[in-house]
Amino acid sequence: MGKNGCVAGITLVCLIVIHGCGGGVRSGLTLAGSTSVQPFAEKWAEAYRIRRPDLEIHVQGGGSTAGVQAADSGAAQIGMCSRELKPDEAAKLKTLVVARDGISLIVHPQNPVGDLTIEQIQKIYEGTVTTWKDVGGIGAKITTITREAGSGTRGAFEELVMMHGKKKIAPSALVQDSTGAVRQMVSQDPTAIGYISLGLVDRSVKPLKLAGVEGSEASIDAGKYPLVRPFLFLVKGEPSPMAREFIDFVTGPEGQALTRKEGLFPGRK
Repeated sequence: MGKNGCVAGITLVCLIVIHGCGGGVRSGLTLAGSTSVQPFAEKWAEAYRIRRPDLEIHVQGGGSTAGVQAADSGAAQIGMCSRELKPDEAAKLKTLVVARDGISLIVHPQNPVGDLTIEQIQKIYEGTVTTWKDVGGIGAKITTITREAGSGTRGAFEELVMMHGKKKIAPSALVQDSTGAVRQMVSQDPTAIGYISLGLVDRSVKPLKLAGVEGSEASIDAGKYPLVRPFLFLVKGEPSPMAREFIDFVTGPEGQALTRKEGLFPGRK
């Protein structure tokens, strides 16, 4: 088994152990998977607890691939994923688009660069463009930050920016295992560039325009912003009544209003 398979396997084993600790199935509702979806799922769960204070809701990360495995194995009633499913995954699981998210390229607030093209981003991540001077900035060497293999954010980035993986991310790129870690590294390094969920951009970093287009609901709805991905809930077979009620809440008016408030956009088929 390769390194990526080992990581995904260890994550799934951990989820199964947690799910079954104490000699029985963990009580309540468990969601597991994408670390990009996770903070939003925690917000949905917090709001839903007002309606169902008796229900325990457990939200765990692990990455999109772990979310697929958790839903397939039954370690979680709902898997969370932030990339399109592969054909073999889609054959086993039902998917529901609960939100849409833009992927934002971020830099340090002091970086004078404010706009890049997809081609420029490709070259930065390939390692063929290595200094900010080459893309209109100062002469400092670019520190490139990426997500780990198996991350839904990385999968979407490779599909949308790196031409479905035909362009390879350079081995010199620094790998981080969560959205929060990427954001923190960029916020502390004036030479860094990274990519995170548009909904998780805050004042500690600066989002870049892409070929003059700012990431916003208007530009996404108009089809002008190029980096858009689905946030998915995954279930195997028919969801349990408990899972169905939570899904209905998330996709209903109250849940989708919270989705907008938290910086995402309502899900669409």
